[in-house]
Amino acid sequence: MDSRLRVARGIAKDETLASIEVFQTLKHRGHPDGPPPTLSDGWGGIDEAMIAVYGHVPEYCGRGRPPSHKKARPGWQYVQMVKERDKHGRVQGVKIRVIFGRRAEVLALLGESTAYIERSNLTSRLFNARQARKTLAFSKDVEMNRAAASWEDSYYNLARAHKSLRLPVSDDPGLRWQPRTPAMAAKLTDHIWTVKELLTTLPLPRTSNIS
Repeated sequence: MDSRLRVARGIAKDETLASIEVFQTLKHRGHPDGPPPTLSDGWGGIDEAMIAVYGHVPEYCGRGRPPSHKKARPGWQYVQMVKERDKHGRVQGVKIRVIFGRRAEVLALLGESTAYIERSNLTSRLFNARQARKTLAFSKDVEMNRAAASWEDSYYNLARAHKSLRLPVSDDPGLRWQPRTPAMAAKLTDHIWTVKELLTTLPLPRTSNIS
């Protein structure tokens, strides 16, 4: 939340499959032992994805049938903000539903709002017409949707300066603010990338043997 950085995406037919894709990416990118603290809306599937990717089968205690289904591990933190609506669909309030973790600890860490999620979704719909609602620009092929989402995330992280991330400048009278992108806030780069730089930069794989 401090950097607004998008670190993973999931595109699938339902919430669970998309969440599994996200957590598999996170597991590969720095969270091998368990899911990061997670906040979402009231749609289901994320807890199932956590268990599918990070869960473990309990050890057999010697009595009854041996366990075969994965279970959540201690220490996970996941909370849902469930919107309560009236008969006309208008939001009347938000109900907090703690799925994993202790309520006080989870809320102290993640807060009680999905504002960051909602704002990121709005940005996606404005930048990527394939994700806009009630449009003719939807993707007919899932791979084209993945490509569009990948490009949008790259531009969002590296080339688009965010007003909420800017820093005050005190040593330059002609400059009041230093603009920053999410990648700059996360200390992954030191400058705002151009579109040309995005299109011509070739990232090397981690296991590359090039010297």
